[in-house]
Amino acid sequence: MQELMNITVGKQLEQVAQRFPDRECLKYTDRDYRRTWQEFNAEAERVARGFMAAGIGKGDHVAIWATNVPAWIITLFATAKIGAVLVTVNTAYKVFELEYLMRQSDSKALVLIDGYKDADYVQIVNELCPTLKSSKPGELNNPMLPFLKTVIYAGEKEETPAGMLRFDKLYSMADEVAYEDFEAVYESLDPQEVVNMQYTSGTTGFPKGVMLTHYNIVNNGKCIGDAMKFTEEDKLCITVPFFHCFGLVLAIMACLTHATSMVPVDYYRPLKVMEAIEYEQCTAVHGVPTMFIAMLEHPEFKRFTFPKLRTGIMAGSPCPVKVMQQVVDEMHMRDITISYGQTEASPVCTQTTTDDSIEVRVATVGKAMPFIECKLVDPETGEDITAPGVPGEFCARGYNIMKGYYKMEEATAQAIDKDGWLHTGDLASVDEKGYYKITGRIKDMIIRGGENIYPKELEEFLYHNPKVQDVQVIGVPSKVYGEEIMACIILKEGETLTEDEVKAEMRANMAKHKVPSYVAFMEEFPMTASGKIQKFKLRDWAVDYLGLRDAAAIETA
Repeated sequence: MQELMNITVGKQLEQVAQRFPDRECLKYTDRDYRRTWQEFNAEAERVARGFMAAGIGKGDHVAIWATNVPAWIITLFATAKIGAVLVTVNTAYKVFELEYLMRQSDSKALVLIDGYKDADYVQIVNELCPTLKSSKPGELNNPMLPFLKTVIYAGEKEETPAGMLRFDKLYSMADEVAYEDFEAVYESLDPQEVVNMQYTSGTTGFPKGVMLTHYNIVNNGKCIGDAMKFTEEDKLCITVPFFHCFGLVLAIMACLTHATSMVPVDYYRPLKVMEAIEYEQCTAVHGVPTMFIAMLEHPEFKRFTFPKLRTGIMAGSPCPVKVMQQVVDEMHMRDITISYGQTEASPVCTQTTTDDSIEVRVATVGKAMPFIECKLVDPETGEDITAPGVPGEFCARGYNIMKGYYKMEEATAQAIDKDGWLHTGDLASVDEKGYYKITGRIKDMIIRGGENIYPKELEEFLYHNPKVQDVQVIGVPSKVYGEEIMACIILKEGETLTEDEVKAEMRANMAKHKVPSYVAFMEEFPMTASGKIQKFKLRDWAVDYLGLRDAAAIETA
């Protein structure tokens, strides 16, 4: 077994560029952007110097709010080369979520595109920063976001929005920074330093910034790629968002550590993905089960042959047996793998390999990854569980565990115990051969089509409505998404509110996938004798109320 790699993200890119200078690193199918490893490394260095000229230095936080466009991946490597921390922003965020993330992360700069779907990023940022239009780039002064000084526009409009710095200008600004000054910072970096911050919600309060180091994500990417037997001959179609660990680590870092070529799609559309896989002759593609289902059921699916496709990762939510078999048979992905983890673990803890049978790949999430210890503990007593088949809380320890939550020491201590074990809050069992199955969740989390949704965040938002007395958000079964969101609301006496009004308010302020599919108005919630709300009873009631017994039966089958 190979040793762990003690290298920074930037150095790893430099080494791949030296070994495979003329091999293809990146190729987009919907725009004129293709780079070899040598070209991309040089571009990342140039933009890194541009960031330095814009006042970004080691330790500064740079947020990026964009789909899988070239500027995203360039920013990732450029910031990594100067020791800045890339703060990833969910593309579906609206003003409420962005304001919190920008304030909590202390981001000094924000790189953004025009928008995504129904969200106008430029308008939202101007709403948050009323003085932006009259500010010079680098001199923004907003009391609400005291750290934010520069907004960098990476959109497609010819005219740069007022007060913003155009991303392309970073290339010419690089000349203001001597290469020696860049090199001094670049060579001073330590793999144990934080390179990326990803925001993940918790069951209490608002999202937390997970601090991941170069060491965390480079090594996790290496082990993930090893499980798929990636080489420089492979080509991965990246359909999952870069801002998720799925895109950043399972895709970009897995490719980086194996010199595997990347074919990103700016955002998921089944036809675009199938065309990219076919035309670029990709050997791998990642996705959550719903992404694969959308391709398999697409009316034009039959016209594609996917001649080189063999592997990839299906993760994010449980995979139906029929879907996995279809992916193997009809997309020829005989070596597709399944992985399990969470952002706090960089993220993958277990993964099946290309050598595992399809039965194992459907029924389990694989064995512990190399260099990672996994165990199960009794959620009540904290005692280790050693007997096969007995469920317990899944815990992991190793190189992959996050540095902690940004500015949240207490929350960090709750997640990682004194012996270094990360407590995931997920229930699992393990068989005699070491294969894990995820059987449920201790934490109050909803997984809708691969997106983690934390009820507490939605409840906190709904509590702001002056008509709401109490609210509980639960997950209910769904045949399509695995789970859907339901908001159960008790109104204040004499107040009225409709389901459409609740949905409209949330749609205007939060990401689309967080808008409840169902809203129910109630007189009371089921409670224990001590006054604790029993969400499991609320969920059972909702299943009957909504007529979802069939979906619930599928979920527990």
